[in-house]
Amino acid sequence: MCDEFSPFERATTTRRGFAALSGAAALAARRAMARSGGGAALSETTVSIPTPAGRADAVFIHPLHGAHPGVVMWPDIGGLRDAFRIMARRLAAAGYAVLVVNQYYRNARAPVLTSFADWMTPSGQARLRPMIAALNPPEIASDGDAFVRWLDSQAAVDKRRGIASSGYCMGGPFALRTAAAAPARVTAVASFHGANLVTTRPDSPHLLIAQTKARFLFAIGRNDDARAPGDKDALRAAAAAAQRPAEITVYPADHGWCVIDTPAYDPAEADRAWDRMLALFAQL
Repeated sequence: MCDEFSPFERATTTRRGFAALSGAAALAARRAMARSGGGAALSETTVSIPTPAGRADAVFIHPLHGAHPGVVMWPDIGGLRDAFRIMARRLAAAGYAVLVVNQYYRNARAPVLTSFADWMTPSGQARLRPMIAALNPPEIASDGDAFVRWLDSQAAVDKRRGIASSGYCMGGPFALRTAAAAPARVTAVASFHGANLVTTRPDSPHLLIAQTKARFLFAIGRNDDARAPGDKDALRAAAAAAQRPAEITVYPADHGWCVIDTPAYDPAEADRAWDRMLALFAQL
């Protein structure tokens, strides 16, 4: 998972640092909404989705009128929180019906943590670790399939077009597992600083590319690439072998740069990755 190698793993946060990070997140949120147009008429509701494991809480955000391509958005290790609501609103304002899921629903309703700064504290890490340990690939695939099915039951989702799956940090491989679980519907996958996309296990996420019918965007952080320089090559080889289109780019930014409340957030590079995601999703 993300916490196995994240550069935030051993970070400590002072009271002053926590306040600075929170202030930066608020500024980033205002910038993100300004770039999205901010005033688009959107519907935003908290929903409960049946899964084989119970009921998952999520946030569903979409334009107020019409039917639009659906997107399953998997948050980073910090889970569903205000930062991801803001990012989902921006995507919805671009014309998508976005379902932001709580990957920890088996243990607690969202928000489990209120900000990424909470994850950088000992108490935040202690709270999340058992929840992270409880997640496994079969359950994520099952959840992903349930989320796709739920989207297809909504009037705000255009069933004539494909569904996208996006994921950040630990959500990167979850987005890929969603595409493999629902290959007939998920036709685009975007992974931003995805964690453990390439492993030696037989169910490694990169090996699932062959089980999908999707186009891919893998946006890789420079420090993630420095730790595992062979991952990008393994992703390219897997996509080529499966004959699946894939854009694989190492960005001049660090792990977490696309999420507006992390210390690595880089507005310019986050926007560049966002634009590549929109170009991918335009093909749904």
